Amino acid sequence: MKFKRSQVEDIHINLTPMIDCLLFILVFLLLSTSFNQFSRMNLTLPEAQGVPPKAYDQKVEVVVDASGHYSVNGQALSSKEVADLNTAIKQISNDRRDLMFIIAADAKASHQDVIRVMDVAGQLGFVNINISTKVPTRGY
Repeated sequence: MKFKRSQVEDIHINLTPMIDCLLFILVFLLLSTSFNQFSRMNLTLPEAQGVPPKAYDQKVEVVVDASGHYSVNGQALSSKEVADLNTAIKQISNDRRDLMFIIAADAKASHQDVIRVMDVAGQLGFVNINISTKVPTRGY
């Protein structure tokens, strides 16, 4: 007696529906994801923790008070004009741009007044610009 062998059919897995589903999921994720790059700068500002002040033989120190008046190396200026500030700094520095340029501004001075001093210093070519800070007192 001759038995007929059953033929084993090859198993074929069709991957096309699975690939279609994965592509739909990928497209959905791409469309729902936000790729906006916000133009914010995350700044961590340093604290002044008792850095010993350096003594400079020659320096240009501009003081900005709360009302926006300027004083260059202890000499008060008569106006708040940029031209007067520019002239006073030129006279004090004697065309030396390597001097230490220190800005000491009152905490209540407007931002514009301080930026005006920094702008004048930059236009005159100063490269060593520092902003004075006060070391916070510790309550022990």
